[in-house]
Amino acid sequence: MTGDRERFLAMLREKSYEKKKVILSSGRESDFYIDCKQATLDAEGAVLTGRLLCEMLDKGGMPEAVGGITLGADPIVTAVSLTSALLGTPIPAFIIRKEPKKHGTAQWIEGIGNLRPGMKVAIVEDVVTTGASTLRAIERTEEAGLVVSRVICLVDRNEGGAEFLQEKGYRLEPLFRKEDVENA
Repeated sequence: MTGDRERFLAMLREKSYEKKKVILSSGRESDFYIDCKQATLDAEGAVLTGRLLCEMLDKGGMPEAVGGITLGADPIVTAVSLTSALLGTPIPAFIIRKEPKKHGTAQWIEGIGNLRPGMKVAIVEDVVTTGASTLRAIERTEEAGLVVSRVICLVDRNEGGAEFLQEKGYRLEPLFRKEDVENA
């Protein structure tokens, strides 16, 4: 494991992982919680997020833009977009609302002005459990005329999300899995 991966995994374990009973957005009960925002909103965590995901994206074919559902994806897409610019290969970020804007253009996607129909984009998530919210992000993105070429998450909880997305024709690429974070 590279130094950046080791450091970011340690940050996830220290700042984001809690052993406690919670109800997840999927409605499921869990005995642990991973709040990646605690790591991705940390200054060092943001730098590591950008570097690690740009490296990951570059290896599989850099998309033309990166986006995800608010709020978990907001710091991730910002870090990736900023890092890509610093590396000399800038890609725009976009954020998908959970519901359309209630005024003005009533749009689902923020940053749409930086995108064009047919662009190949990556959808990013902080944590994937069932894959349902990831699929909603994919659907909203495709409805906007974009082509989802990659689906990436920081942590896969290994609770069926990857398999669900595979059934829908998308391959989930996790940076880490639940056991990586639990055992860090």
